[in-house]
Amino acid sequence: MTNETEIRALIENWATAVHTGNLDGVLAGHSDDIVMFDVPPPHEGVRGIDAYRETWPPFFVWQAEGATFTILELDVTAGDDVAFAWALLRCGTPADPPGHRLRLTIGLRKDHGRWVVTHEHHSFAAVDGDAAGNDSGGIRPVESEL
Repeated sequence: MTNETEIRALIENWATAVHTGNLDGVLAGHSDDIVMFDVPPPHEGVRGIDAYRETWPPFFVWQAEGATFTILELDVTAGDDVAFAWALLRCGTPADPPGHRLRLTIGLRKDHGRWVVTHEHHSFAAVDGDAAGNDSGGIRPVESEL
């Protein structure tokens, strides 16, 4: 099995665990020192497997109300001991626009012969007046600081 194939399987298994609300499956394959930047706060991200674990129960509650979590596109680039992947996912409710996509970037390292996720970044494209009626929360593009 190639590194890319191993990583693809790890990510697909993770997505299945998310979709089914299997917390142990979500945590499997993640390093103890994971850093995740997620859509909801905290905006500085979460650090460590315990903090990562705590982010999932509220998501599972929301998802149980009819939301989906499905990989639509997945690309993996792997070296011998470091890799990254990106994916586009359908993550939303039937009320969300059909083109609404979750963007996922994952960083991995090989640890004692197995791939582990060390970084996750989840995001949606920023749109003024998005479907949920959210604003940018005061976040401005870097160019506005110049």
